[in-house]
Amino acid sequence: MSLAKTPKIATNELSMEDVRLPPCDLWSDEPPLESDLHRDQIELLLACLKWWWQDRTDFYASGNLTIYFSEEHITTRDFRGPDFFVALDSDPHPRRSWMVWVEQGKYPNVIVELLSDSTAKVDRGFKKKLYQDTFRTPEYFWFYPETLEFKGFHLMSGQYRAIKPNAQGWLWSQQLELFLGIHESQLRFFTADGHLVSSPKETVRQEQRQRELAQQQAEQERQQRELAQQQAEQERQQRELAQQQVEALKARLRELGVDSELPE
Repeated sequence: MSLAKTPKIATNELSMEDVRLPPCDLWSDEPPLESDLHRDQIELLLACLKWWWQDRTDFYASGNLTIYFSEEHITTRDFRGPDFFVALDSDPHPRRSWMVWVEQGKYPNVIVELLSDSTAKVDRGFKKKLYQDTFRTPEYFWFYPETLEFKGFHLMSGQYRAIKPNAQGWLWSQQLELFLGIHESQLRFFTADGHLVSSPKETVRQEQRQRELAQQQAEQERQQRELAQQQAEQERQQRELAQQQVEALKARLRELGVDSELPE
């Protein structure tokens, strides 16, 4: 991309009118999402990753956001942004769009496209080639929310090679250091040791459930202590009653003048 016209005058005489810079405030220009499944899936991926990396400030993740990478693209509008992408070593501040020339030439490290009947051919073909040859994005995944088709590729020697799934069918992302896999008909992240990366809502529900279980356990332990105390009290009363009966029997024998040794 040419960032400035070749000056025909001395550098010290160059004015701002002679310099042509690409725009730095472009809004995203994405079409509506195909369905609720697509919207929910994008929101879920974003929520889970941002929650998992909540203490990190060195990445930017977004979805359905235009990536502008050339002036030609701005005028021809022949390519729209990924459904989900992550750029590592990037400032997480909010953006109107991702403009490569503003991001010091940086492209996403990971891209996920959500297939649909109208986009599957483009996602499998044109976009895959674009991400491979132009973006040089290290990892590209696609997922079809309706059919659950799921594939992933990593860049090796300039070409995308299919990522081999593990026993669960998950695909390892070296860039994210997480697995991607299908869980309850949705694309999810999993840790290296196989744990599902929870969303904030799921984490709240899990913590609430844990609190409820802890309360139930505490209540059970309280009831058990009370029962033990009641049993101990009953045993004490039974011992006292037995002692009273022995004492009463001794007294009666003395009244009768019978000399008998009774156990205590």
